[in-house]
Amino acid sequence: MREDLNLEDYRKLLEERLAAIRQARDEQRKEGDPVELDQTRVGRLSRMDAMQQQAMAQASARRIGQEIQRLHAALSRLQAGNYGYCVKCEEEIPAGRLQIDPATPVCIDCARAAEGK
Repeated sequence: MREDLNLEDYRKLLEERLAAIRQARDEQRKEGDPVELDQTRVGRLSRMDAMQQQAMAQASARRIGQEIQRLHAALSRLQAGNYGYCVKCEEEIPAGRLQIDPATPVCIDCARAAEGK
């Protein structure tokens, strides 16, 4: 357990971000509805534009889902008592990095190593 971190502050921050992400997800769900196929009501270009908007909304929903998973994983690490430690090398993640991204699971060295692959 990290003594240099106020874990309650990080728990609150993670939960606030999770609530905001869920709200954004709920607002975007209506944009991902299927595109109507009635060609007599919607012109071809309008339908293509609607399909593109739908695809963008679906990609955004996937990103939101991934962020929700990251936030849940961080809350689980917090509850398990290993929050603030890298999941790869088990070294402490600097507090500054956690302030920027409280859901980050890895230290900067492991993040750089993963990018280099």
